[in-house]
Amino acid sequence: MSFFVDTFGLLFWIITQILLSFYNFFYAISHPFLWLNWNDKEALMRFIYYGGSQELFFVFISIFLFITIIGNFYHKILWFLVRILEKFCNKVGHIFAWAGLVMVIQQIIVVFIQRIFTRAEISIGFGIPFEFDISWFAEELKLYNAIVICLCIAYTFIQQGHVRVDIFYAKVAFKTKKIIDMFGSLFFMVPMAVILWMYSWFFMWRHLITPKVSAMDKVELLMRKSKILKWNVETIGFSPNGFSAYFLFKILIISLVALIFIQAISFFWRSFLEWKEGDKSENKYLELEKFDEFNEASEK
Repeated sequence: MSFFVDTFGLLFWIITQILLSFYNFFYAISHPFLWLNWNDKEALMRFIYYGGSQELFFVFISIFLFITIIGNFYHKILWFLVRILEKFCNKVGHIFAWAGLVMVIQQIIVVFIQRIFTRAEISIGFGIPFEFDISWFAEELKLYNAIVICLCIAYTFIQQGHVRVDIFYAKVAFKTKKIIDMFGSLFFMVPMAVILWMYSWFFMWRHLITPKVSAMDKVELLMRKSKILKWNVETIGFSPNGFSAYFLFKILIISLVALIFIQAISFFWRSFLEWKEGDKSENKYLELEKFDEFNEASEK
């Protein structure tokens, strides 16, 4: 008996939170200065709190359910959103993939300056130069590597570049594949993104402001903390003259999680539409890169 009572209580709580999310959403967009005016310390604390709160989670859940229900009857709406989300992830990947080239060029410069010209620092620019110890530029190479990993992950997924552990997927029917894809996006990608967001959101802010904030802090406690809030951006490196902007890695983690979440939703909608429309819609509107000409040239 208690099991049914607990289950009913949980369902009632979820339904209540979903209904409240519509109020929270419209209240937030109608009162932007309560959380976007960062000159107000309380507004900044509200932004931090709600950025990792259950209220935000249920807002996204409600929007997702609403769009999915509408898209079930009007496929063009879902296809439009899928194309927009995939195009966004593709563009982000195209832009930040160049960080790999920058990383290689900078590594060559560091080697030349250090080994051939035997200089201890690199100075770039005119007037007031951008000058740091050579170890700073050497350690900064980690940032370019992180940029490629974090900001090109969704692009790589769209281009089907991730490794797939295929035990039985290739042998099942088309619609079964789409059911597996929908299940994977909802029960693996989305929960992973939510958990990572909860930890990385407050982890990032702990390296940007004082006093420290935590996922366990209630909004009332954060309002009290806002009275002594100060910006305290992390600038401590692993070595005395090494790279000192490690807060950028925390921001990249947040960007990584956001792209995973966007791609999970886009992948679910694509799989759902392909499941409903049949195998003729497979890879519909999918912008895959064409490497055939490059591969043919390399073989010659």
